[in-house]
Amino acid sequence: MSAVWTEHENEAADMTAASANLKVERETHKLEKRLCREMGRAIVDFNMVEEGDKVMVCMSGGKDSYAMLDILLKLRARAPIHFDIVAVNLDQKQPGFPEHVLPEYLAALGVPFHIENQDTYSIVKRVIPEGKTTCGLCSRLRRGILYRVADELGATKVALGHHRDDILQTFLLNMFFGAKLKSMPPKLVSDDGRHVVIRPLAYVAEKDLVRWARHRQFPIIPCTLCGSQENLQRKQVGEMLREWEKKFPGRIENMFSALQNVVPSHLADRTLYDFAGLKADGIAREDGDKAFDPERFAAPGIPALQVVAH
Repeated sequence: MSAVWTEHENEAADMTAASANLKVERETHKLEKRLCREMGRAIVDFNMVEEGDKVMVCMSGGKDSYAMLDILLKLRARAPIHFDIVAVNLDQKQPGFPEHVLPEYLAALGVPFHIENQDTYSIVKRVIPEGKTTCGLCSRLRRGILYRVADELGATKVALGHHRDDILQTFLLNMFFGAKLKSMPPKLVSDDGRHVVIRPLAYVAEKDLVRWARHRQFPIIPCTLCGSQENLQRKQVGEMLREWEKKFPGRIENMFSALQNVVPSHLADRTLYDFAGLKADGIAREDGDKAFDPERFAAPGIPALQVVAH
């Protein structure tokens, strides 16, 4: 009798495991479709990639750049246009940096790549006092080098791995500490006017990239320059956003949508809207004064809040 019970228990365990595996496969497939859809939407919305482009994908060794390359390769396979991809890594000579990881990964993937060796680590450590933020100088040095490499490789687009959460963090940092309504645009022209920079992950949530990196088992390389600076303002703002997302689901989506729905007449920038020249002309306006109307704010799954102006 005990043998029969054991057999039934084993069958039940096998069925449970099979069901769990099937669920994981379904969720992973949904995740892949979402990543492809959101990256594809950003590329189309901002005309990021065009026929004949050579896209230089900047690889840091972090989850975001791995995912950017991974999904971009999937999209290229089904794209109605032809474009080339070259992966570029800047080896900044950080102590203990595993310089073999990216070349081996990219070679196995069959992706053309270039490793640029520049000792920016020593420069940053020499110039920035101990305990101060290194990201600003590191970023400027890295940007200049990558633009030069783009010229040398004949790249027409430079792709960076910043995602939706990075863009929102930058917006809040600029507002809180820089007194500007400014963020990372999905597409821009570089300061020297010679390069088009794109952010194909602009619509992608970081939590999806974390799950994708875990699924794909990317060989992540930690940054020993900024990774140890736990009190960075960006990290604090990131924690704030994650806490908001837990308490108020849908808030992050609304904030990002707000970046795409700007109403200059209801802000206070005189360079964007002619407040000085504004006069009553008897013409009704859609963006007119609604200060005395009740405003309604709705979040997914939450009844609209009514705020009455006094």
